[in-house]
Amino acid sequence: MEQMVPVGDGEVWADDSQGERTGAGERGESGGLPLVLLHPGIADSRIWDPVLPRLVERHRVIRFDVRGYGHSPAPTTKFSLVEDLVAVLDHFGLNRVALVGSSMGGAAAVNLALDDPARVAALALLVPGVTGYEGLAAPGFMAEVERLAGAGDMDGLVALTLRTFGAAGTDGDAEAAAHVRSAIPAWFTNHPHQVPDAPAFDRLGELGMPCVLALGEKDQPEVIRCNEAMAARIPGCHLVRLPESDHLPTLREPETVANLILKACRGPAS
Repeated sequence: MEQMVPVGDGEVWADDSQGERTGAGERGESGGLPLVLLHPGIADSRIWDPVLPRLVERHRVIRFDVRGYGHSPAPTTKFSLVEDLVAVLDHFGLNRVALVGSSMGGAAAVNLALDDPARVAALALLVPGVTGYEGLAAPGFMAEVERLAGAGDMDGLVALTLRTFGAAGTDGDAEAAAHVRSAIPAWFTNHPHQVPDAPAFDRLGELGMPCVLALGEKDQPEVIRCNEAMAARIPGCHLVRLPESDHLPTLREPETVANLILKACRGPAS
């Protein structure tokens, strides 16, 4: 069921699979944890479409668009990713969940797991970012983004982003290009309003819940190094290398990704 959810001084679009299935309570039909899907910065919540059918078979699944992305209005006041995530969980009455975060969404998932570990039963992190880690950005990427944006060159921005984050794609990668094209406007509408969440990299050793971290072996080298360092710091983290994935693993290896998420998040919702 799709709906608009109040978050601070704004609202976000969210979709709750419970509203579309008979008998799915907070635990889901099979008693599994509710899953909350957090999208990357280069796509909106539609990036989960390839894996969603598998997930809703066993879990109640909630996904939402960050402010400015997809169906969510652009922000007009200050906001943080973690505060909006908490507002979404509160709206749906979810006290304990598994968080599935990709890239930007992975960073938000980690921050909430550190801020309120009792609320996060499991983490499934796909090519995640993390606050407080230096050297994550590809060299020269932001400068080139600014140059292309100043010239109003949307096609150039899409091509740059795919070269940087979509190396597993082929020429004419229309599906990935459509996701990126839809997401780019949010980079500029959100920048003046988004408040960075607290640094998390040096606190990863505090995480105590089950965690799987999947990196794409065709992702940019800076992200791969970051993901390896994150997995080494998170106690008991299961590191998985996806040989055919870049920064868009749900598009590149959806069956493998769905299986990883289901395995990581199958614990009881107690």
